[in-house]
Amino acid sequence: MLHLTRRQFLRTTAAGAAALVLTPRIVLAQAKGPYTLPPLPYAYDALKKAIDEETMKIHHGRHHQAYVDNLNKAIEKAPDWKGKPIEEVLRNIDKIPKEIRQAVINNGGGHANHTLFWEVMGPQGGGQPKGKLADAIQSTFGSFEKFQDELSQSAMNRFGSGWAWLVVDGGKLRVYSTANQDSPLMQGHTPILGIDVWEHAYYLRYQNRRGDYVKAWWTVVNWDNVSQRFDKAMKG
Repeated sequence: MLHLTRRQFLRTTAAGAAALVLTPRIVLAQAKGPYTLPPLPYAYDALKKAIDEETMKIHHGRHHQAYVDNLNKAIEKAPDWKGKPIEEVLRNIDKIPKEIRQAVINNGGGHANHTLFWEVMGPQGGGQPKGKLADAIQSTFGSFEKFQDELSQSAMNRFGSGWAWLVVDGGKLRVYSTANQDSPLMQGHTPILGIDVWEHAYYLRYQNRRGDYVKAWWTVVNWDNVSQRFDKAMKG
């Protein structure tokens, strides 16, 4: 039997611990490709009145990163599309090779959807939109409160995982939901506001109380960003 001195034991244990710490970093460093994880435009705890810090860290740093990594792997098999804006890829999803199309829908949609999601929220969010977007909401839905209720119900009624959206379709506003990571871009629509109702978006804080999460989410909506998206979409 091999006997270790105290010094040898400590040296071996330290080496093993170091390997455990370094392994995840090595794995993450291997992810390469044209698509990258965008940094959050605020601190992880900035939205704490609606979304807790730990959820934001896991959601952004793990879930979104996984979509980016898997998208980069999939797009390697479609060199003609490699490096093109993800919005262009999704708008032309029928032209993507069949063998990777679903992977691009899942992971490209996840990348595009989450990139929008981070930007349409902010620590100074809440309230109501102004200007042209406010007028369009009033004209389309009758009032901001009716629009808010329609989008909330769309989020609540989405069975399982998915999103609820406010989109521009042919110069008009629409509200609907999509399953999984399906993007409105695949339907030729331009999403300007979206709420993630996958359980990983809210479960640590709200558990099965999706309604509480949806209600709180309105307090962090960045209407300036949504309005900019609306103006751009209306200009074509």
